[in-house]
Amino acid sequence: MLSIYLKEVKSFLSSIAGYVALFVFLLAAGLFLWVLPDTNMLDYGYASMAQFFIISPWLLMFLIPSITMRAFADEYKAGTMDWLHTKPVTTSQIVAGKFLAAGTLVVIALLPTVVYIFSIYWLSVDVHSIDFGAIVGSYLGLLFLSAAFTAIGIFGSSLTENQIVGFLIALFLCFLMYSGFEALSRIDAFRGGADYYLGMIGMDYHYNSMSRGVLDSRDIIYFLSVTVLFLTAAWAVVKNKKDAV
Repeated sequence: MLSIYLKEVKSFLSSIAGYVALFVFLLAAGLFLWVLPDTNMLDYGYASMAQFFIISPWLLMFLIPSITMRAFADEYKAGTMDWLHTKPVTTSQIVAGKFLAAGTLVVIALLPTVVYIFSIYWLSVDVHSIDFGAIVGSYLGLLFLSAAFTAIGIFGSSLTENQIVGFLIALFLCFLMYSGFEALSRIDAFRGGADYYLGMIGMDYHYNSMSRGVLDSRDIIYFLSVTVLFLTAAWAVVKNKKDAV
């Protein structure tokens, strides 16, 4: 599994597309947080990272599928998946190695944003007014959300040998899981009981809960469950393709 993990990380970092994806993510985050009207921190009037944590899930929704879209699609297209199955690694190890590699790249993308914490510290008139608990909770929420998005991306890539199709499948599923159920809960037909449960199915509900700085075991279990669910689905798809050969 380690060899697969290292191969995936090196493959991403050795391609110009990988650096472009990371650069676009950081550039978009910087523009939204410091330049564009209505969302930038300077217009917001408070030394707070709330705006960053509001827009980050939407940026990650595009970044992560762009990272994971080639995980299995490239292997299928190049025909190296059959060769990989001849190695002394199980299907579970292949899926886990690719998942951990993609997760590492997402963490690399998020690490430079820590500088924003120092920025609001120096911009704040009263540093004691900064809610560091909420910031830590929001970053943890982003990590759990990223893990779930990454698992969805791995699943999307396992379905096809076309990178673009894998990207679009992952993007749609990420949007559905993050915002789709929340949107459904606002339909009048579901008001009066079902709306509450529909909202709880969506990631947005649990991410916002963690962003308040409260680490509820139910939110953690939810994200872990979604991650395991889609990784298991990816494992089943890869195994079925292997058995079909």
